[in-house]
Amino acid sequence: MDQMELQNGLLCPQSDSQRTQYPYVTGTSVIGIKYKDGILMAADMGGSYGSTLRYKSVERMKAVGKHSLLGASGEISDFQEIVHYLDELILYDNMWDDGNTLGPKEVHNYLTRVMYNRRNKFNPLWNSLVLGGVKNGQKYLGTVNMIGVHYEDNHVATGFGNHLARPILRDEWHENLSFEEGVKLLEKCMRVLLYRDRSAINKLQIAKITEEGVAISPPYSLKTFWEFSAFKNPTVGVEGSW
Repeated sequence: MDQMELQNGLLCPQSDSQRTQYPYVTGTSVIGIKYKDGILMAADMGGSYGSTLRYKSVERMKAVGKHSLLGASGEISDFQEIVHYLDELILYDNMWDDGNTLGPKEVHNYLTRVMYNRRNKFNPLWNSLVLGGVKNGQKYLGTVNMIGVHYEDNHVATGFGNHLARPILRDEWHENLSFEEGVKLLEKCMRVLLYRDRSAINKLQIAKITEEGVAISPPYSLKTFWEFSAFKNPTVGVEGSW
């Protein structure tokens, strides 16, 4: 090793450290709501490489143990890392074999600590997460972002959904929603996002979690209508437009 290499090694001891400085392949909004029997969650399957919709079959909702369901927007590789963390957590919990299992509140608290810890190391996981579940008849729904900001609510959303879907949910959500009503409400929100969010695609999944467990639907598309005059000529009447 020559003198220059030695100096580089001493001055830059973490030169081989790899960190996500900027998200590359990302997913857009996730929406979660409570309904009469449990939790419903919706997300599309698009993976954007920058502004290019490169991947169209990315699953962004995963079951966590027996009682929890996780959805993620943001960097897909960081989501895969989080799933790896959770797999280890659930395995370690199962190894105790004490008859108790982690519930959604415990998993959500764990994720808030992971996200805040990585933020403090200036090495964040570039995701916003939605965590819902049911245990002992108690429904739980919360969210946490890439710097550890977290809360729980009756309905949550990430990304553009926080701006475009939650106003709809505030108007139309109620605690006695049936499964069918909940699905229709989520589809209405996803349709609005499809119209307004360039990163959204018309291929989505809806997942539910109840006391019986997790069920994630096969991918499907929504019926859309693109003949609105504002869609045909969005700049009509705008001063200085072509």
